[in-house]
Amino acid sequence: MARAKEFDPDAALRRALELFWERGYEATSMADLVAHLGIARASLYATFGGKRELYLKALERYVRDTDPKIAEALSQPGPVLPAVRALIERYAAESARDRPRLGCLVVNTAVELAGRDPEAARLVEASWNFLEASLTTALTRARAQGELPPDRDPRALARLLLVLFQGMRVLGRAPADDHRLRDATRQAAALFV
Repeated sequence: MARAKEFDPDAALRRALELFWERGYEATSMADLVAHLGIARASLYATFGGKRELYLKALERYVRDTDPKIAEALSQPGPVLPAVRALIERYAAESARDRPRLGCLVVNTAVELAGRDPEAARLVEASWNFLEASLTTALTRARAQGELPPDRDPRALARLLLVLFQGMRVLGRAPADDHRLRDATRQAAALFV
């Protein structure tokens, strides 16, 4: 008879996500995961596979928890540009707050793993595609409502914001001068006045 799991896999995945987010993939060993989660190594392997599989599952969970919130914020009825400006401000604030800065797990994965791990690259690209599509949809609606001039390209603007947001996340990881983030935020918000 198979033994019942002595731990909650969902809670363990959340705790693994926290550890990977804090330390990164390479700096987190299986021994670290065993100690942090309080779960035997054999149980981790049996439930999640190896460290790489656990990391990818944690990244999937992170994306599933964060991406829909962005789409929801951009899809509210009424004027769109205030929501876009609020999102710009949100990215800047999240990138500048609390040290040590954890950044965004998607961006951290892009920097650390996407160049050599096709599955990690796929998950990063899927998240960025989702963000770009959400922004494009919102900016298309803004143009249709007269908030943007008819000659503005919603997809190109969405890509500009995508690059800005991911750049903010990278700057936010470094012990950088927050004036860069504030200036970039003001300039980006001014595009949507």
